[in-house]
Amino acid sequence: MRRVTDSSASPPCPPAPLTGLPKADIVLPCLDEAAALPWVLDRIPDGWRAIVVDNGSTDGSAELARSLGAKVVTEDRRGFGAAAHAGLLAAEAEYVCFCDCDGSLDPALLAGFVRRIADGECDLLLGRRRPEGRGAWPPHARAGNLALARMLRRRTGLRLHDLGPLRAARRTDLLSLDLTDRRSGYPLQMVVRASDAGLRVAESDVPYRPRTGKSKVTGTWRGTWHAVRDMRGVLREPPADRAPGRAAHAGAGALR
Repeated sequence: MRRVTDSSASPPCPPAPLTGLPKADIVLPCLDEAAALPWVLDRIPDGWRAIVVDNGSTDGSAELARSLGAKVVTEDRRGFGAAAHAGLLAAEAEYVCFCDCDGSLDPALLAGFVRRIADGECDLLLGRRRPEGRGAWPPHARAGNLALARMLRRRTGLRLHDLGPLRAARRTDLLSLDLTDRRSGYPLQMVVRASDAGLRVAESDVPYRPRTGKSKVTGTWRGTWHAVRDMRGVLREPPADRAPGRAAHAGAGALR
């Protein structure tokens, strides 16, 4: 199957019209994000379901999310991957999206992501973060992300620039990848295994704003180093013998 990726000049996903838009579940890993939750949940597209995965919050995030209409899943194992995968397993819609719960990314943009996947442009669409505002993306975090993108290119041939958390795919495709990382390597493992399976991976520009509250990972050199270490472990995994991507997408054209 032909693999397609966006170029560096990829256009951003504009807001998609809601008429006829496929339904999706949005997974929101959450650890003490009460300050950002009202804005994030207010930006969920109409008719979609927000799945807030509480990963040990002590600030009332879970209770607040329930009061705002979100489905709340509790994941006691600490780690981004553990929370994200618990949300994937709880999802029921044809399409599953992922978004940080800290207000740095706009979940409303995922409507455009799902539209492009439903139209056959790609199978896994990632948001390439474009910083807006001072401190949105610390230099050490950006440097670590760039290094990982280069290692990913050597491992898979995918010419991606970011491994950002805003992403969308079909639920069945994601479940077929048999993702096992439960720490910071989860987002990268998703991309690597999607590539190995012949799924078409692409990226699209999205605005990236300063987060609400303190970062648990990229806000410090230590957190960034641990994330890079986890992801380097994923890149050392040998290619898996996986079934190719669905033939239904074999004739889709290149991304614009």
